[in-house]
Amino acid sequence: MSGNAGFIFSEDFLKYRFNDEHPFNQKRVLLAKDLLETNDTLQVQDIIPPRMATDEELALFHDYDFIHAVKRGGKGLLSEDEGYEYGLGTEDTPIFTNMHEASSYLVGGTLTAVDEVLSGNRDHALNLGGGLHHGFQRKAAGFCIYNDSAVAIKYIRKKYDLKVLYVDTDAHHGDGVQWAFYDDPNVCTFSIHETGRYLFPGTGNVNERGIKHGHGYSFNLPIDAFTQDESFLHVYETAFKEIAEFFKPDIIVTQNGADAHCFDPLTHLCGSMRIFDQIPLVAHEMAHQYCNGKWIATGGGGYDMWRVVPRAWAQIWNVMKTGEPAKGSIPKEWITKWQIDSPVDLPLFWHDNSEVLPDIPRKAEITEKNDKLLQSLLKYTKTIK
Repeated sequence: MSGNAGFIFSEDFLKYRFNDEHPFNQKRVLLAKDLLETNDTLQVQDIIPPRMATDEELALFHDYDFIHAVKRGGKGLLSEDEGYEYGLGTEDTPIFTNMHEASSYLVGGTLTAVDEVLSGNRDHALNLGGGLHHGFQRKAAGFCIYNDSAVAIKYIRKKYDLKVLYVDTDAHHGDGVQWAFYDDPNVCTFSIHETGRYLFPGTGNVNERGIKHGHGYSFNLPIDAFTQDESFLHVYETAFKEIAEFFKPDIIVTQNGADAHCFDPLTHLCGSMRIFDQIPLVAHEMAHQYCNGKWIATGGGGYDMWRVVPRAWAQIWNVMKTGEPAKGSIPKEWITKWQIDSPVDLPLFWHDNSEVLPDIPRKAEITEKNDKLLQSLLKYTKTIK
């Protein structure tokens, strides 16, 4: 089943840029968009320009003091000590010119997606500029200034009064969104990520279950380093379907970091493009089963910006628009256009050759460990109603 989908995009997304050496590069969004256009999956009528989030909208989640600090930082008016207080000016999240405006467009993109879907204009909407899941109420962290997903979910709750299931498949734990709704029974969060034993932010354990009325509505699968496709997909699909059945959401919001691939330089998971086919397929299925198709997807992490992220993110749109991922060859026009800039050979096909996957001697042990985690998580969907 395919849906009527909207693709949120503006060149302003590319202004969210820390410095030339920083691994977070929004050129990824442009590469994915161009791949889709070259593949004839994305047409002009699909593209929706974002609006800029207002201060009042940002303040649905963020403190005004933090918003004002971001504004001052982008104008060169924030002291180093004050910047550190708000997580700004660090190695992960450096200060850059006009960062409030650039960040507000990313949030506004996700809010635009929300209104497109919940006004009935579209069944699904994709904002690849969003997915900044490490942003906190009054602090930037992990490449993230404003947390577009947290703001958007607060906006959904306030304006539309719907139950939201947030699903995060980034290799890093979706900590900022989880903590934002840790006491809210109307927002269920599910994050599948590499264990924090080796990777930022070090949170996302199975026993992080929520507090007060929100207890029982936070789910985490901290899978082992070097997890490969079969194990990842088994625990992801099983958990997603069980959690959706448990929570019965009105709308699904997904964060689609593309850093679980074996090429990613910042993580230790060992997936191939196969998982990035299945991730949106399951989300699409659950959205139609429980939410009359209402599904909003964002981007997120992903630091092999040439070989991995464009293909992975393009498949989200391919599923939204056609109901299935693309197969076969990458358009030669796209390869020719971007190979000049790429420091690595661009992929020739939508899917990886099996030779790119490393041999993992601990594969059986990792699979068993992940299965035990899954069973620990699933018991919560049976005991709390």
